Amino acid sequence: MSTIALYNDQGGAEAAMEAGQENSSSTGGAAFGLFSSDFKKNEDLKEMLESNKESLKLEAMKRVVGLISKGKNASELFPAVVKNVASKNIELKKLVYVYLVRYAEEQQDLALLSISTFQRALKDPNQFIRGSALRVLSSIRVPIIVPIMMLAIKEAAADLSPYVRKTSAHAIQKLYSLDPEQKEQLIEVIEKLLKDKSTLVAGSVVMAFEEVCPDRIDLIHKNYRKLCNLLVDVEEWGQVVIISMLTRYARTQFTSPWKEGATFDENNDKAFYDSDSEDKRDTTEAKPYTMDPDHRLLLRNTKPLLQSRNTAVVMCVAQLYWHLAPMQEVNIITKSLVRLLRSHREVQYIVLQNIATMSIQRKGIFEPYMKSFYVRSTDATHIKTLKLEILTNLANEANISTILREFQTYVKSQDKAFAAATIQAIGRCATNITDVTDTCLSGLVLLLSNRDETVVAESVVVIKKLLQTQPTQHSEIIKHMAKLFDNITVSMARASILWLMGEYCDRVPKIAPDVLRKMAKTFTAEEDIVKLQTVNLAAKLYLTNSKQTKLLTQYILNLGKYDQSYDIRDRTRFIRQLIVPNEKSGALNKYARRILLAPKPAPVLESSFKDRDRFQLGTLSHSLNTKAAGYQELSDWPAVAPDQSVRNVEVIEPVQEWAPSVGKTKKSGKPKSADKFYSDDEEEKKEEGSESSKDSSSSSSSSSSSSEESGSESEEESSEESEKTSSDSGKSSSGSEKSSSESESEPKKKKKTKKAPQKKSKPPAAFSDSDENGNGPVAQASSSSAESSSGSETDSEDSDPPATPQKKKKDVKSKPKAEVKSKVEVPLLDLVDFSPAPTNAPPSSVISSSLISDLEGLSLSNISSTMQVTTPSFGPVKTYELLHHMTGKGLSAKYHFPRQPCLYEPSMVAVQVILTNGSDHSLEEIHIGERSPAALNIHCFNTIERLEPEASVTVSMGIDFSDSTQAAHFQLCTKEDQFSVSIQPAVGELLMPSSMTEQDYSKEQGKLLGMNETSATITMATANTSRLAISKQVLSVCNVGEVPSSQNTVHRFAGRTVSSGALVLVCLELKESSTALLTINTEKSVMASMLLRDLKQPLVQA
Repeated sequence: MSTIALYNDQGGAEAAMEAGQENSSSTGGAAFGLFSSDFKKNEDLKEMLESNKESLKLEAMKRVVGLISKGKNASELFPAVVKNVASKNIELKKLVYVYLVRYAEEQQDLALLSISTFQRALKDPNQFIRGSALRVLSSIRVPIIVPIMMLAIKEAAADLSPYVRKTSAHAIQKLYSLDPEQKEQLIEVIEKLLKDKSTLVAGSVVMAFEEVCPDRIDLIHKNYRKLCNLLVDVEEWGQVVIISMLTRYARTQFTSPWKEGATFDENNDKAFYDSDSEDKRDTTEAKPYTMDPDHRLLLRNTKPLLQSRNTAVVMCVAQLYWHLAPMQEVNIITKSLVRLLRSHREVQYIVLQNIATMSIQRKGIFEPYMKSFYVRSTDATHIKTLKLEILTNLANEANISTILREFQTYVKSQDKAFAAATIQAIGRCATNITDVTDTCLSGLVLLLSNRDETVVAESVVVIKKLLQTQPTQHSEIIKHMAKLFDNITVSMARASILWLMGEYCDRVPKIAPDVLRKMAKTFTAEEDIVKLQTVNLAAKLYLTNSKQTKLLTQYILNLGKYDQSYDIRDRTRFIRQLIVPNEKSGALNKYARRILLAPKPAPVLESSFKDRDRFQLGTLSHSLNTKAAGYQELSDWPAVAPDQSVRNVEVIEPVQEWAPSVGKTKKSGKPKSADKFYSDDEEEKKEEGSESSKDSSSSSSSSSSSSEESGSESEEESSEESEKTSSDSGKSSSGSEKSSSESESEPKKKKKTKKAPQKKSKPPAAFSDSDENGNGPVAQASSSSAESSSGSETDSEDSDPPATPQKKKKDVKSKPKAEVKSKVEVPLLDLVDFSPAPTNAPPSSVISSSLISDLEGLSLSNISSTMQVTTPSFGPVKTYELLHHMTGKGLSAKYHFPRQPCLYEPSMVAVQVILTNGSDHSLEEIHIGERSPAALNIHCFNTIERLEPEASVTVSMGIDFSDSTQAAHFQLCTKEDQFSVSIQPAVGELLMPSSMTEQDYSKEQGKLLGMNETSATITMATANTSRLAISKQVLSVCNVGEVPSSQNTVHRFAGRTVSSGALVLVCLELKESSTALLTINTEKSVMASMLLRDLKQPLVQA
């Protein structure tokens, strides 16, 4: 899979470019000549490309791709390159396709000549060639080949390789941009690809969905839960696309988790929490809010991605929580966002912009990290300004003294723009927090004596705004500013002082006329903004003190009348008509005083990020503060939640006589049936069964396990759903968490119901106190569709019990295996998949046949119906130590893999653990504790209440290793102690045997070539050359089934991975002189390498 991810749209090109550069450098003088003369270079390359030797062609292509990587134009070589498109050399063909993707759009006519070659390549056995051919085809931007592209996309969408399906999703966007009329057909392909279960495809198809039909929310309904569950495993850019899409989806499908009427005052840091608690009291009386399980599922599955190393993913999850999460849960994003501030300045800029918007509404969540926003000397100006913005937003009565001390340092900065921004921030703090207004004003007045013009000018502007709030108290400041007027040269500052003089001329009656006199002298040399304020000052003084200023005013108005700026001329004419009465002015001059001397409202100093919350966080529109092309607005929360059943996946059963009805729900009666089923008598019976198993364990561990599982089968079967739910949910505590965990596990349940009709799940709802794992209370009732569907399954099964046993008997008859009668009685319920267990090590064939469909359903490809999962013909006896009696204070534990289908969940590997008490006192309450990671899916054994000294007991567990040999870590606990232990499976234990014909084997092997094939030549030990010895050695390593072979020298084995159901084919072909070719075919390339290594050792050794 890693190789596939590497060879993506750019990765293959990069690898080829590197190869080209290496080869060019290795050629020494030839390479120098190649790059020095374009003419000679092209001729040499053309000759090499047209030669008959593959090695020369390959060398030439590496050089050509090297040229492209250096930015050189290699389009002249297109005819020579395109001739090699049909080459049989895979490496050469890959490089040709890299070239064609780059130049196909420029050289469309020549590319069209090779259409038939590309079409043939779409059928190539190598998935990379198929994907590259489709990529080249979609790069030819000619409308005439749209039908061919459409056909190729449809075929690729059904390809067995997820890499090719991913490429088809990319091609959808290209075809849509070429011909939008194909939208309806492309939507059909998108709908099909959305159902794909591969993580490689998910991100690409959602991107295609966003490009082609972002308004078709109905396509997401059925795939919503699957996308949520796959999210963690999707590649990073795919996670960003999916999260953005799911954010929009959630805003249309769920009701608001925010309390109605909650208001957030940016001046009060506790408003967020106070209003939340008040609303909680109010709304609980009316109608308490209950979060939709699917809403909770999205929040829970995106939360781990806050730890992602990709900053875009973290930012995307943060915006999702901001727009979707309840207010009390939003604070979990703060730590992750602050972590991003250690990244590059480009990342810091975007993150700080988003934090600035958040801090306006909910400053409380960022207050603990205030020091993270202190400005560093190495920060760029735009970063400093944003940090300043955030610090201003976070300011309140408690921390204002700390912030102002910090601002005092910033004012002294050599960065003039930053110093000016700091003064503005001080002004905002003074406006927002009235307690420090006077302190800020005093500090700003001191700055008026600063040597730096920019600082003084900005201080004047800010003081002007502050004085408007309480001018009567600060006439001394106005006088002080008038004295500094001559020394100030910045036009905005001079204009601000003039405005103050005019607005409050009655408080400085002696100073204002003198300032006007000075301005009359320099009027013609001033900036336009200063001239306008001078005209205003003259008009106001004319109205209030005409005796002193009448002549000055007339002089200034005359100067303005002939000014070069038409703004000044227009203002002068207007003022003259307004204040100087004459015949033309009419009644207007009566209102001059009311117009010019009207009281002005104090300006509100607001953050520049105040209105950015109208855009979705993390988007380009939010960053630019303007709507960008392609921006899709977040819709408002619906008042009433739409029907949540649209997200339920429909189940189509093959046997209609007893198929459950998914649509029906029946909640009544569930608690009664569950309580009745889990009675005290049955618990005693189970303990007796386990004791009897313990006594017989000395003869055969496999046998004891089999009898124990059969004895407790009724309980295990009926609790299967609850175990799955509790494992998936990761020990949820809140009610909403529990219901959503059931919803999360629904796709697994649906899948199981669909593929294994003869094995039904019992109702999971309403256990008395806790589940089998001892994980605490389980949800008594849930509105999730998962519970509804399981309830309907139970009803359906109870209504038609007779049809199933007959079908089962048929299956039993069809199996030619001998069975031994079991001594275990059938408890209470007539279980569908119950069958007598044999006394020898291998499990019964009937149990495994009931799981055939389960394991088949996990396959990623269409498999012939003749293939089945069978029981192993070899019982392993390898026992591993889990806990030493010295470490476990007398408790020792050993485990082995019985190679039986796990009864609890098909994707789990069955493990049997033998617990022995080697101490001199009894051990109580032996159970499984915490797991690592917490999401590890383990079916724990029931708590062992008491284990006497020298006694031992065998218990069964199920662990979902997810097809990985990574150890499962958990705690084995007693009443007093906890011991950390781990179970690490050999790669061969992650398989289940599969039976198929030789013909089917060859067919499946043909599909798994190229990257999916791993082989090695080994020297066989003489003792291992017989069929029996080979079978024994192979089965000792891996749990596979033997495939009949018509050739004596070829030995074939087949199996499937337990978790994902991926096919694993093992072939040993004997050659001359004791050598043999060992080949493994599977999509799991890492698993194949490990299996090859494990198989070599026993086959080579005698």
